[in-house]
Amino acid sequence: MNAFVRKRVKNIQNDVLSGITVALALVPEAVAFAFVAGVDPLVGLYAAFMVGLITAIFGGRPGMISGATGALAVVMVSLVSEGNAMGTPSENLGLYYLFLTVILMGLIQILAGVFKLGKFVRLIPHPVMMGFVNGLAIVIFLSQLGMFKTTVGGEKVWLEGENLYMMIGLVGLTMFIMWGLPKLKATKKLPEALIAILVVAGIVIFSNLDVATVGSFIRDGGGEGLKGGFPVPVLDTFSKIPMNLDTFWFILPYAGILAAIGLIESLMTLNLVDDLTETRGNSNRECIAQGSANVVTGFFGGMGGCAMIGQSIINIKGGGRGRLSGITAAVMLLIFILFASSYIEQVPIAALVGVMFMVVIGTFAWSSFRIMNKIPVADLIVLILVSGLTVIFDLAIAVIAGVIVSALVFSWENARRIRARKRIREDGTKVYEIWGPLFFGSISAFNEKFDVKNDPNSVEIDFVESRVSDHSALEAIFVLVEKYQNAGKKIKLKHLSADCKILLYKASPIFHQIIEEDIDDPRYHLVANPEKFPKSLSEYKF
Repeated sequence: MNAFVRKRVKNIQNDVLSGITVALALVPEAVAFAFVAGVDPLVGLYAAFMVGLITAIFGGRPGMISGATGALAVVMVSLVSEGNAMGTPSENLGLYYLFLTVILMGLIQILAGVFKLGKFVRLIPHPVMMGFVNGLAIVIFLSQLGMFKTTVGGEKVWLEGENLYMMIGLVGLTMFIMWGLPKLKATKKLPEALIAILVVAGIVIFSNLDVATVGSFIRDGGGEGLKGGFPVPVLDTFSKIPMNLDTFWFILPYAGILAAIGLIESLMTLNLVDDLTETRGNSNRECIAQGSANVVTGFFGGMGGCAMIGQSIINIKGGGRGRLSGITAAVMLLIFILFASSYIEQVPIAALVGVMFMVVIGTFAWSSFRIMNKIPVADLIVLILVSGLTVIFDLAIAVIAGVIVSALVFSWENARRIRARKRIREDGTKVYEIWGPLFFGSISAFNEKFDVKNDPNSVEIDFVESRVSDHSALEAIFVLVEKYQNAGKKIKLKHLSADCKILLYKASPIFHQIIEEDIDDPRYHLVANPEKFPKSLSEYKF
């Protein structure tokens, strides 16, 4: 009992400290993504708070962090722009169209969870997962490079001279602390990211160094500051936008794209956290939680969000495993907005960039370089393709393209495996023993095996080592039977699976005469009727 209590207390401590670290890292990310989407920083911060809190409590993956993300922001920017063009600049209609779109996006995600579509994430091949984490690591790295710029005359320019060296030095110091702290026995349990941020922030504040901070970052982007109130319902959304079919058709494509991107990123992050923690999350529950969070966020004036791989890894590496870590991150973010904005604005951007660079190093699958010459060429191409498309376009396009290419490669490889072993019985019947999967990709090779014109008058096709997989395969069998019958030859089909026979019987009554049902073959009964498998070794007869 004492061991159980100690473990629980230890987990609580890790969750709370890790959650505080994540909250600090969430601030500039949420603000930056709000600027990308063309909305006020508080819209991004409120989204990070509400999405993070709701998914932490009700989501299917404890320890995973959600909030406003760049993958969604790049889609939202055109939505906000088009919405603003529908009214006068002072009306700011784009923002209200965004809120309505986020609500519809959430409803779509809830439906995905209700209909249990989250399970389809299992169909994502491992090369796609590796390409996803590599591409996302590159995207996170590139997004942090923007922090090495400053605003001069209204334009962003690269830091130079002393300012650049100071930035690099502070980033390097943060990374060094995070790398070295776990190596000290006495400090192994301390959250290295939080310690690094506090140390670097202390050096900057007490040395009065002139470097970019969270506050200057917000002001450079056009914001007024981090200070805000508790989020309240944006009830005038429905009064400022015409609620008709035109509005629905305008926001529907955006809502669909945002829902797809949000779920793909969330479910792939869930899989990644599963691997890191060696536990298993609930993908359908996560879909419903993400959708519910976005519906609430839309009503309360947030830009919506999804799982964040960078912050999730910070949390896991910091020891955050339970729901308390995500709840702490969300609540601390709200506390920063309400009460501690002046202190958080003093945190140097360099410290947060250093933390994110360490996330990049931890996220990138460095093993992919080691296995390049050990995996099939097709898998290597998929890995590189997904990484590149994630950087160039977005996660949804990259993953969909990777899955399609992987599926085509799989189909091509299996299409080549279809073969037929031929023999002639004593009674003159020609037997074709089919081996390999019969599906749309192998139909052409399957048809080439038969010689209808020169075959004897009696032909038997044996499917005991084959599996009829789809409608194309059924159609191919139907056409082949017709060819033999039109040639005046007798044909029999053996060892078809039960489901295949049912479909063929529905297709045409002629199959009742040509499919052999009474077959004394133990191999066939085991394959066609899994319930006939012995339940224990005692049922085997030796």
